[in-house]
Amino acid sequence: MSNPSLLILPGDGIGPEVMAEVRKIIDWYGAKRDLAFDVSEDLVGGAAYDKHGTPLHDDTMAKAQTVDAVLLGAVGGPKYDNLDFSVKPERGLLRLRKEMDLFANLRPAQCFDALADFSSLKKDVVAGLDIMIVRELTSGIYFGEPRGIIEEGNERVGINTQRYTESEIDRVARSAFELAMKRGKKLCSMEKANVMESGILWREVVTEVGKEYPEVELSHMYADAGAMQLCRWPKQFDVIVTDNLFGDLLSDAAAMLTGSLGMLPSASLGQPMENGRPKALYEPVHGSAPDIAGQGKANPIACILSFAMALRYSFDMGEEADRLEKAVEQVLADGKRTADLLGEEGVTPVSTSEMGDAVVAALDASL
Repeated sequence: MSNPSLLILPGDGIGPEVMAEVRKIIDWYGAKRDLAFDVSEDLVGGAAYDKHGTPLHDDTMAKAQTVDAVLLGAVGGPKYDNLDFSVKPERGLLRLRKEMDLFANLRPAQCFDALADFSSLKKDVVAGLDIMIVRELTSGIYFGEPRGIIEEGNERVGINTQRYTESEIDRVARSAFELAMKRGKKLCSMEKANVMESGILWREVVTEVGKEYPEVELSHMYADAGAMQLCRWPKQFDVIVTDNLFGDLLSDAAAMLTGSLGMLPSASLGQPMENGRPKALYEPVHGSAPDIAGQGKANPIACILSFAMALRYSFDMGEEADRLEKAVEQVLADGKRTADLLGEEGVTPVSTSEMGDAVVAALDASL
């Protein structure tokens, strides 16, 4: 049997720094757990534009279609702000999502006990928080046609179209129900059926799919009310499924419940390949953070936890994913903090590489 294949795309800003720490984890699994991965590396975003004049070269796209999983760091930066929209770094990421047909974006929001005080919400509201937002990723208002800026009379008009088919809603709903079956068997679907026809269809299709999952407790909520409830009492939720636009907003809101964007991973999953594994892209939620790039201040945990999600969802290594997640939890419990996690007086921040080394040491201790 061949080794699992992984394409690494570090990208821009802090992307290469945090990805270097994931490389340490991958090397540890090869040396200590006899788990070898066939790893290749390529360019995406601004780094790809600098070399190829495009944010994602066709050869890189072809590689992404054939590997078991893609792990991406971050894209973008002020250097590229004035580029044409079609070649901005973010277009490389969007192309990966679209052409790999990664329709289900999994965004966990988990609050480690050691970081409960870092949230802007009260500790009792977020302590023990563990929710999953499933965001539809390849349709909706970000991809709908017509779109653009046109002249109408004596002024310009910006147009974006919210569009969903039944099949697009059906497949992301099934992904959410399957995930709920493996967790707390609770699923809340969020839309705006009170004012949007696409929301009405969304609710109808999710309800119909729900009949096939009688063990899952299904509820519906308007997305704006959902945002309020996420801030009021987030632990009422287990799995949330929603469309592309609302998922973008709600997952970022949920991210801040945990105290830092530097802590949060994500997975984007598509249809199964011939080997039965879903096409998959894993990436930290944080951006490229150009203001701290190259300074050793970036928190690598989100990228490390993204690799843990790859272990779980692409490589069927759930026990090893648990091992890595527990190692991260132990490092935080031991008081290790990068600059974004400082709060206690007298705590000296560790560097990006020191945090990665600490996770490796915790993995060693798990043996």
